[in-house]
Amino acid sequence: MSYLYALALSFLLVLVTVPVVRKFALKIGFVDRPTKRKVHSQPIPLSGGVALYGAVIVTVWAFLGSGPLLGALALGGGCLVAVGLVDDAFKAYGKEFPVWPRLIAYLGVSLIPTAFGITIAGISAPSRSAMILFSPGWAAFFTLLWVFALINMLNFIDGVDGLASGVTAISSLTLFAASLIFAHNDTAFVAVALSGACLAFLAYNFHPARIFMGDAGATFLGYTLAVTAVDGTLKGATLLSLTVPLLALGVPILDTMIVFSRRLLEGKSLHRADNLHTHHSLMKWGLTQVQTVSFLYLIAAVFSLLSIVVLLILR
Repeated sequence: MSYLYALALSFLLVLVTVPVVRKFALKIGFVDRPTKRKVHSQPIPLSGGVALYGAVIVTVWAFLGSGPLLGALALGGGCLVAVGLVDDAFKAYGKEFPVWPRLIAYLGVSLIPTAFGITIAGISAPSRSAMILFSPGWAAFFTLLWVFALINMLNFIDGVDGLASGVTAISSLTLFAASLIFAHNDTAFVAVALSGACLAFLAYNFHPARIFMGDAGATFLGYTLAVTAVDGTLKGATLLSLTVPLLALGVPILDTMIVFSRRLLEGKSLHRADNLHTHHSLMKWGLTQVQTVSFLYLIAAVFSLLSIVVLLILR
């Protein structure tokens, strides 16, 4: 029942706070204006990330209290929301925030979980009886690489109404199930809080969206998923448990691999925004926004179910 209470609390917090932050964003002109690359035709408020961050942090604090996990989420997530709001402010004024300052900030934030003792400590195959422990330096490196990748991957797929929040809800529910199987209760609370927040956000973000999470929200979601996966299934991973986060996060991972491959083949910058993402391709083929998002939800759900089936059968 505690998990249901956590889900309900984060859900209600987002449901209540989104109208408040949306109204304030409209008042100050903090909106995402349409461009040739965007799929929306009207200015949309960009303040949803603030509501998502607040709901997750308050819920985790309410059920877990202070500790390394809350500290890593609050500090790292807060930094990402701050950087994201600056980036979103540039968008609101029709400008582009430079890529390199963002990437440097993301790299710095990716070190924060290690500072709180949340690291990929080692790997074993096929069981923990023969674990290979990483040195502190390698543990920090692999953790940084994973967190940095997820921050960017979730940001990349946030291009269609409801896609990032819906995929995150599916992925976090999968990580919740995996955390229960591994008896990692703390990360289970984080995963269910994140899922509740995203499900509530969909009420405002599904097409036609009345608010966007912005870079502040998308990077926070990616960071929270990454930290949850590290603390839940990757901290001392077996080769089997590696499949859980990789499949659970299959949609953003595959989208990033496809987009980066196409950019390399076309000689484009890896981090320059374009319309080569999977959702853009699906819409070029004639699918509507709702059909595109629903199809990608289905793919995410299949990946997630497969990860749990593999875990239950081979564990």
